[in-house]
Amino acid sequence: MIRPQPLAGLPREVKVLVAASFFVAVGFGIVIPAIPLFAKSFGVNNAAVGFMVSAFAIARFCSGLISGKLVDRFGERPVFASGIFLVSFFTFLCALAHSYTQLLIFRSAGGLGSSMFSVAAGSIIMRSVADDQRGRAQSIYNGSFLVGGISGPAIGGALSVISLRVPFFAYSVLLFCAGTVGYFFLSPGKRTIAAEVASDENMKIAEAIRLAPYRTALLLSFLTSWVLFGLRSSILPLFVIEELHSNMSVVGLGFTLAALFQGTLLLSAGKLSDTRGRRAALIIGTTVVLIGVIALVFAVHPWMYLASMAIMGLGGAFLSTTPANIVGDVIRGKSGQVIALWQMAGDAGMIVGPVTVGFLSDVFSFRAAFMTTAAVFSVSVLLAFRLPETRKSHLQ
Repeated sequence: MIRPQPLAGLPREVKVLVAASFFVAVGFGIVIPAIPLFAKSFGVNNAAVGFMVSAFAIARFCSGLISGKLVDRFGERPVFASGIFLVSFFTFLCALAHSYTQLLIFRSAGGLGSSMFSVAAGSIIMRSVADDQRGRAQSIYNGSFLVGGISGPAIGGALSVISLRVPFFAYSVLLFCAGTVGYFFLSPGKRTIAAEVASDENMKIAEAIRLAPYRTALLLSFLTSWVLFGLRSSILPLFVIEELHSNMSVVGLGFTLAALFQGTLLLSAGKLSDTRGRRAALIIGTTVVLIGVIALVFAVHPWMYLASMAIMGLGGAFLSTTPANIVGDVIRGKSGQVIALWQMAGDAGMIVGPVTVGFLSDVFSFRAAFMTTAAVFSVSVLLAFRLPETRKSHLQ
């Protein structure tokens, strides 16, 4: 029996984004373990390390609505490619930084480009497929990040042994490749999607905020980014080295395990979201990730850190797709600013999370930071149980 291909029946734009995102993912996986250690090498404290992660998200947050307007005005293709090229340029400058201030400025400047290409990509994915395919499309798109991300952290750990600057050079090159793929292979013009929604009228932000599912998606984006990006990208590598007395190879292995377990379950999570609905997928994802965070509180050996990362990876398979599916279910028309606001909520999580956990680890301990994160993230479980179903074909 011939098994159906994952990309079968999906529009061309999704396939192009999958290819481009692979290059982005490999580079991001390479650089993410090096960022806190490179910042730390300039003699700053953990809060400053956390702010390094937050600064990128601050720039994304501040430019989110601008990126949404650019998508509505010029279309997804030019905004997508231009954004990636900007991040590539400023990442190259990060590799040349000779002070914490320079690194902070260059890393922050890259946030504008990141906002541009992520809003453009989100618009394409959400608008190009029907709601009974949206979970699969999001899973494949995020899966392309994970396929690259599985090898990225391990490669980044090895490159960091040579120099903490080398991962930034590698990330810059891979971003340039991704931007080239997007520019030459995405359809030109404003209409880059193969299927149009029923209405071309763009939904306004005020209208979207009145919808309970959209508000839930905003909060879930904030909380998920705090844990899956903010926490892991700031103090977690420092916790492994300073508290568990391990090394960068173990840090990279943990990130690789999280990506591997998430990737293994990703397509199944997308299918469950399409068949059983968004609420069921969210309940599973939020509960499993919360268990993973709680496990960090009790981690006293590197293998316990690795187990926690694997657990969070499993839950992340559901949380990396379902909130986006909810937004795709409720938006109407191009609605670039509505999509941008949802992504800004995630950026806000990356702003607040790293600084908060960095401060708590400086003043109290790493475990106090983990306990606070678990308490905050428990709200997401309550939101999941209260979510009304949004997938129309699931309700029919």
